[in-house]
This record gives sequence, C-alpha cells and structure tokens, in this order.
Amino acid sequence: MTSEGSLYSSPDVCNHRPMITFDEFLMVDIRVGTIVRAEPFAEAHTPAVKLWVDLGPELGTKKTSAQITAHYEPDAVVGRQVAAVVNFPPKQIGTFMSEILVLGFPDGSGEVIMIGPDHPVPNGGRMF
Repeated sequence: MTSEGSLYSSPDVCNHRPMITFDEFLMVDIRVGTIVRAEPFAEAHTPAVKLWVDLGPELGTKKTSAQITAHYEPDAVVGRQVAAVVNFPPKQIGTFMSEILVLGFPDGSGEVIMIGPDHPVPNGGRMF
C-alpha cells in the first residue's frame, strides 16, 4: 500500500464513497481460497509475491501478485486461507498475469495484512 493519508488508510474513507445497494455489493464475488504456492516476484517494480490460490472445484487454482513482503515470507503463507475477489478481469503485471485480487487491510504504516477466515472453511466459499 502507500503512505499515510492514502485513500485506503484514511479513517474517513466511507465519507468519500457513494452508497451502494445490496445488489451492487453482490456483484463483487469474494471467495475464500488456500494459498498453495508462493514465490518472490523479483521482476516487480514494487516488492511483491506471486501467489497461487486454490479456490475449490468450481474455480480451480488462480494466480495473483500481492505486495505483502512487509509482513509475509513466501514460504510462510502456503497453507493460509485468504479472501479474494474473483470476478475482476485478468490484469497483466509485468510478465505475470494476475487473475484475482487477494484482499487485505492496511496496518498503521499502510502495509498489507491479508484477511481470511479464523477457522478453516471449504475453498471456494462465497462471502456473504
């Protein structure tokens, strides 16, 4: 993430966003998955990790890159369950095609803390 005062770390971020309906919220497909592979993304301009996330039998394994290096080593995240948006279009990031967006919250310094369930759940479950 970025420096203090960014849109994502601002305490009044809700005051700058339009209200949405529940149906609009449902358009964002957020699923749980387990990180099955992770490796440094050495070619990235900003330090990042390549992740492969098992999203269950319906969606399979999808890949993404995440700027999580401040708090996570690649080997330490394998096996961790995370929440991810699965219905964004793929995005080319350097030489890597990102297929999902793993979700997180900024810590006090704006660095990413990944979010996921605090108990194991089946991969592919949709957030509601």
